[in-house]
Amino acid sequence: MAKLLVLGIGNMLLTDEGVGVFAAQALQKESWPDNVTIIEGGTFTQDIFYLFEGYDALLVLDIVHAQCPPGTIYRFTEAQLVNNDKQRLSIHDIDLIDSLRMAALLHKKKPELIVIGMEPHDYTSWNIGLSEVVQPQFDAFLAAAREEITKLAAL
Repeated sequence: MAKLLVLGIGNMLLTDEGVGVFAAQALQKESWPDNVTIIEGGTFTQDIFYLFEGYDALLVLDIVHAQCPPGTIYRFTEAQLVNNDKQRLSIHDIDLIDSLRMAALLHKKKPELIVIGMEPHDYTSWNIGLSEVVQPQFDAFLAAAREEITKLAAL
């Protein structure tokens, strides 16, 4: 079985920007096999690439800006992200590909990257909780994350 790290990233104080962290918190309350680790990455920076050591797969939960209606749920592979340099994963200055490359240099191996994202409605207002526009899609976001966790953890 593959060792999986699920990383929920975002800022819980900025409405929909916190969707990844809110998802990680919800998933942490559920029962998962020992090969699954779920953590809140907050406003994730490249300096936590050391956390990737020993994992076969990395599932990132975050907002995604892709100009679709708020609440739209996306799934990206690492190859899709590499081949689309215009894709902006979130409002963070995150370069997941660079982080994975740093992990590979440090650990001689990098995990397979999958991103489950949601198009935000409001990511600039100070508020803890999702917007009324995005909230109805949160269960579908969690379902997509659970499905991906189940697939990746079974590899």
